Amino acid sequence: MERGALNGVRIADFSRVLAGPYATMLLADLGADVVKVERPGAGDETRQWRPPADEHGTSTYFLGVNRNKRSVALDLSDEAGRERARALVAESDVLVENFRPGTMERLGLGHDELKARHPGLIYCSISGFGTGAGAAIPGYDLLVQAVGGLMSVTGEPEGEPTKAGVALVDVITGLHATLGIMAALRHRDATGEGQRVEVNLLSSLLSAMVNQASAYAVAGVVPGRMGNAHPSIAPYETFPTADRPLALAVGNDGQFAALAGALGRPDLAGDPRFRTNPERVAHRAELRRTLAERLCTAGADHWTGVLSAAGVPAGPVNTVDEAFAFAERLGLPGIVTVPGTDGGAGARQVACPITLSASPAHHRLPPPALGEHTAEVFGDSGAVVDG
Repeated sequence: MERGALNGVRIADFSRVLAGPYATMLLADLGADVVKVERPGAGDETRQWRPPADEHGTSTYFLGVNRNKRSVALDLSDEAGRERARALVAESDVLVENFRPGTMERLGLGHDELKARHPGLIYCSISGFGTGAGAAIPGYDLLVQAVGGLMSVTGEPEGEPTKAGVALVDVITGLHATLGIMAALRHRDATGEGQRVEVNLLSSLLSAMVNQASAYAVAGVVPGRMGNAHPSIAPYETFPTADRPLALAVGNDGQFAALAGALGRPDLAGDPRFRTNPERVAHRAELRRTLAERLCTAGADHWTGVLSAAGVPAGPVNTVDEAFAFAERLGLPGIVTVPGTDGGAGARQVACPITLSASPAHHRLPPPALGEHTAEVFGDSGAVVDG
């Protein structure tokens, strides 16, 4: 049996949609036994979020964040279902949930009640806006991108505020949940004491906005939309070429001198407007016009080769399929095939991005069918059995 760094850790996963399932999938990739608790007949909402779907009609959204898990179907509105849920928690190290605040308490599965019975339990709650004044606000990624300020700094200056192309806040929150759980496991290893881990979408976004958030917190600067430009670095944006956009990420003066030389304009590095980064930021518009004029004489792939050879960070704006092909050429994790159940065809999955030399991640189980493992987990007696 493949053993990961978290082998022997069982997680009772009551989460749905994205932030929680992404966190528990990463923990499962690292060896944890994740038992996903789903509502009979419907399951995780993302099972119905299609198109797109695979050849069996299963939502690719659900498939993307639920590998390496076992699914049990429990009706938590029924006492028998809740009793099974409590039995599962009793045999688990970690509980993860992202119901609206107060729901787990009403079900008799709240933190305080379970902690009294299981003092070593790590109880991770994921919410949209915390458990205080924002408890009743629905936690949807688009809403948080809007009210959390991300959309205000995304998009063209004269255009409308724009969301990121993926549910970025959910993903970031899932990563924060994973980090919190790992820290709590380390604390329990040292003390035997469990604890509550709480993360919310809004706080996670404010933290993840890093330099933009710090501009406000430290200097009182309220940033705005700049398209693909950077508020503090130039040139650090996309430029037109003869065919498609090219991204330039010039982070220091040495790289700018290399860029100027590679473009056949070494004089730019000595131009008083462009010698240092602050000067380039101050004269961003003139610099952009000058560089675009030269870059439009050839295509993005040509310039990627020329500039990369000169040590200048540059690359085309790839489509998703081109991005996976690029990762493959570099020998980086991309797409893997997870073995199918009962010898069936494997499932294509996006690989776990974490590489560990001694206890690597494993892609051992395909995303489960709804309730597929109920009998396996509880056995005929209803008691939880080891996975």
